[in-house]
Amino acid sequence: MKVSPLTCTIGAELEHVSLADAARDDGLFTEIRTLLLKHRVLFLRDQDITRADHVAFARRFGALEDHPVATSDPDHPGLVRIYKDLNSPPEHYENAYHCDTTFREAPPMGCVLRCVETPAVGGDTIWVNMVEAYRRLPEPIQRQIANLRARHSIEATFGAAMPMEKRQALAARYPDAEHPVVRTHPETGEKVLFVNAFTTHFVNFHTPDNVRFGQDFAPGASHLLSYLISQAQIPEYQVRFRWKKNSVAIWDNRCTQHYAVQDYWPAVRRMERATIVGDRPR
Repeated sequence: MKVSPLTCTIGAELEHVSLADAARDDGLFTEIRTLLLKHRVLFLRDQDITRADHVAFARRFGALEDHPVATSDPDHPGLVRIYKDLNSPPEHYENAYHCDTTFREAPPMGCVLRCVETPAVGGDTIWVNMVEAYRRLPEPIQRQIANLRARHSIEATFGAAMPMEKRQALAARYPDAEHPVVRTHPETGEKVLFVNAFTTHFVNFHTPDNVRFGQDFAPGASHLLSYLISQAQIPEYQVRFRWKKNSVAIWDNRCTQHYAVQDYWPAVRRMERATIVGDRPR
């Protein structure tokens, strides 16, 4: 297996390896998992594998989960179909910097995404190293956010475009989750900046250390949250990947964010994603 880093901070391409083989070979899978912890997102080309192989490889990391809104393949539970064509409703959930489903109490550990069909031009995806984003924050900001916690919401994102009854039912099924603003990666021990497009507000900002007047709390807390969320937009923390048919990306959802660029309409883009159950952020 050949390993080629793509940037100085995130991403590597693997060559001369099949994920179908890795699904059955303990040693090969262990090597890929170790590389994932190092590079945070891995890319492979020419993975002409079956959906069963796709699911089998992803399950080596752990149990798979369905998405509460996106459609899953009926024959392969846990394999979500992200198909965009001329009949797709106009929505903008993917083209925002986000960490998948942080509205869950236990967001995913990671994902394995395979390209089924892609435009000739456009439709790239960007990944961001949120360990680096935290590490390079000014020290006063690191101290200020060390013990902050924030709310993450599906109602304010996927639910926002729904009729009120459906939105409220979605919120009742998936209540807002509360997570630390800085989480610790459970395997590497690294500190991770853990706010993104699903984050709505801090829940414990209004303390004497932070607030002298109401102006400090609102809009002061909102300005700080916006500043933290904006860190994902810094190119030095990013890698951008151009898809081809049968390309695969494997990413660690605990320490990255991603942005699916929707610049390809009216072309068609079809992706299939297996999402691995994660742990509660701490």
